[in-house]
Parts: sequence; structure tokens; C-alpha cells
Amino acid sequence: MIPTGCVGLDELLEGGLVAENMYLIYGEAETGKTTLAVQSAVNCARIGYKTIYIDAEGTFSAKRLAQIASNDVEEIAANIILARPTTFRKQGVILDKLDEYVTEKVGLIIVDTVTSLYGAELGGETKKTFKLNRELNKQMAYLAQIVKGRKVAGLVTSQVRSVFVADELSVQPPARRVIDFWSNVVINLKPTSQNGVVRAVLEKHPHRVRPQDCLLRIAEEGIKDYKYPG
Repeated sequence: MIPTGCVGLDELLEGGLVAENMYLIYGEAETGKTTLAVQSAVNCARIGYKTIYIDAEGTFSAKRLAQIASNDVEEIAANIILARPTTFRKQGVILDKLDEYVTEKVGLIIVDTVTSLYGAELGGETKKTFKLNRELNKQMAYLAQIVKGRKVAGLVTSQVRSVFVADELSVQPPARRVIDFWSNVVINLKPTSQNGVVRAVLEKHPHRVRPQDCLLRIAEEGIKDYKYPG
């Protein structure tokens, strides 16, 4: 089990990121998706395992890793295997070959974000939707298979877009049905009225019937539990 580093979130997740489970974290820009992904990779390294980190959006940075890892950044960096696909097709190729790189030393696989290159390929052309959804479904299915078969945890992040649900405007991940289907756990990071504070809403969990939430603070050193003033 890999702790996220936030007590409140780990309590919602019943300890952290569990092997053989797929986790989806989605939310608007600047809600801490990448920070939480990097922090999970750092914590994975600290318990003795490697992380395969597929940086599909180009947001992983050595500077951010150093801020989160702090004093042991060199040891942490040595335990993160970084891949940077530049097209949706290349993302699929990396996932197809993933089994070759998942050894007993790997504890976590991250795709950040799984829908960015999908969205770039789609480019507003709705006629491509069926074909790209089928490819995304294939990628997610294979990732879920690796996660289950190799007994590691899988974490994917997603951007959001505005959609109408029951005549109301809502924010949802692109291809929501596809990525939600393959995810055992879904977390929505929502902005709050307070700068740097987000609400983590646990929308889907195998052992939780109703959505539950906690407040998190985005700090320079990573994602932290939010403590009410006073």
C-alpha cells in the first residue's frame, strides 16, 4: 500500500493506493492532480518500490520533484522511470510495451494525464470520437490488466471539460465513461473559494456507498491536509 502523504485522503482510501487497483484523479487546472501524482511516486520510492511515470502532458519537472522529495531527491529520482509520449499513438505504444518494464521492483504506474493527448488528437472533430474512444478503452483495459496481473497500483489523472448533464452545466473528464469503467476508485479535486485549498471528493470506491470528502492544501512542498485556522 502506497500512502498519498495526506492523512485525510489516506483515511478515505483506507490506507492509500492499494495494489491491483486503478485510481482516477480528475479536476480543473491548478487543483493539484500532478502534484498528488508526483507525491505518490515519492512515497512509493520511500517504501522501496519504483514508479513508472508516463508524463503525457509534459508537467513533470525536476524542480517540483525536488520540492516534494526534499532531502532525498537523488535517491527518489533513481526510482522513477519517466516516459514522455508526444502523441496519443505513442502513448498507446508505451502502454503496449509496459509489461516489459514492470518488474517485482515496480509498485506504481502513473499516467498523467491519460486524456491530454486524446484531447489533442480529437481537436474538436466529433467524427473522430468513436475511433479515439475505442483506442482509449484499449489503453485503459491493458493498463488495468497490467495493474491486476503484476499486483501494482495504477494511478491516472484527467483534465475536465464543461458538459451539460440534466440541463445543468457540469465539469467532467473527456471520455468519462471509458476511464471511469476501468477505475476502481475515482477522486474529484474541486477548487474552493480559498486560494490553494481543494476539496477531494471520493466519488467511487469499492467499499464506500456514498461520496465522502476532505480538504487538502496545495503547498510548495506538496499536497497537505488542510487545517482550519484556529
